[in-house]
Amino acid sequence: MTRPAHNINIWLHRFASLTALATLGLIAIGGLVTSRGVGMAVPDWPNSYGYNMFQFPVSKWVGGIFYEHTHRLAASVVGLLVVGLTRWLGGAPSRLPLAIIGFAQVAAGLGLLRLGPDWKGAGYFLSGIGGIVLLAAAIWARNEPSPRPLPQLGWLVFAAVQIQGLLGGLRVVLSANEIGIFHAALAQLFFALLCVIALFTSRWWGGRPPSPHFAEAGVGSVGSVERDTAANSGTGCGGGKTRGFSFLAGGATLLILAQLILGATMRHQHAGLAIPDFPRAYGKIWPAMDSASIALYNARRMEVTEENSITAFQIGLQMAHRINAVLVLVAVAACAAAAWRRFGFSNGFSRLALAWVGLILAQVLLGAATIWSNKAADIATAHVLLGALSLAMGALLTIILPGERVFAPMMVESRRSTEQLVAGTGPGVSVAQ
Repeated sequence: MTRPAHNINIWLHRFASLTALATLGLIAIGGLVTSRGVGMAVPDWPNSYGYNMFQFPVSKWVGGIFYEHTHRLAASVVGLLVVGLTRWLGGAPSRLPLAIIGFAQVAAGLGLLRLGPDWKGAGYFLSGIGGIVLLAAAIWARNEPSPRPLPQLGWLVFAAVQIQGLLGGLRVVLSANEIGIFHAALAQLFFALLCVIALFTSRWWGGRPPSPHFAEAGVGSVGSVERDTAANSGTGCGGGKTRGFSFLAGGATLLILAQLILGATMRHQHAGLAIPDFPRAYGKIWPAMDSASIALYNARRMEVTEENSITAFQIGLQMAHRINAVLVLVAVAACAAAAWRRFGFSNGFSRLALAWVGLILAQVLLGAATIWSNKAADIATAHVLLGALSLAMGALLTIILPGERVFAPMMVESRRSTEQLVAGTGPGVSVAQ
């Protein structure tokens, strides 16, 4: 008996979803580390106060060390999950490239260890990762690769998680706040990409007909996909209205990404709140930013909170963050309005768009609460988490409708295989000879 080339694997979807959820938890822990200002609580890397990271005594997990060390352990778990996901998505053909990469990393790590004590951290890091990759390559299971573009996305998250780990380590070793900005921004993109993989591996996307609400929007059966694939224009799922919505949602998602980058830059300045009031800024709609005003702001800060001094650039950065927040809210609301007009309020896609608006509104409230609470760690971390969810929601909404046309070959083949298997015909069923 042969099996369909792209049969839906519910366990692959669950594993991808687990990896995405673990990454969201990792972002939460990282947010606590930054909000509490304990990013340097463990000054060495990848060791923890000279111990192997996995052998660091629990009795020493106190104060800021608890948050930073937990962040490292959670990052290791996510890295392990991503390597497994890459192997699963790539199928048996991924074993050889994984073996080559793993061997190269182990060799490079051992080479760095021979260069001297200054290179031990990087040497242990590379050789440790290489060992995990080699282990994944040794898994003999001869599963077939997932339909395109899933194997390619798997390799993308594989590269991203290793770069992310390296950036986190360099942030500690070099004590560079600028690296922390890239580390935080990449984490958001990494999570969104894992959510896309979870979508592409789901039964809804690849095989099972969607709910009637989505079917009304044109996201339906194999036949509708084939028609939209053949048509490059019109008002259906693959038509101009859907493409227009996709551009609108994509633009709003890019605005959210810019907002997250601005937020990461603000958080890693470690200068407290450059503007301590909201919705006004130092009592005005736009604060004074001349040198005399900055000196007055800093004098008040030192008297009241003993925070680090601020600069005109940091004030301008926070004002840009506030202005872009308004643009994000308007853009997402426009997406929801467009979906409502196109598909109706009761449509499932319209409800998702409205849920996106809800996320942005909650994000705005948490941003205000962060200022009103003088950047309370829990509130600031929730603000970061909602930012990650908002970005992922935007990415998924941008993909879902036009994805019926863009990824039609993958979906048609997968859905046909599933339907033929259920009907007892096609390549999924054969008679024993």
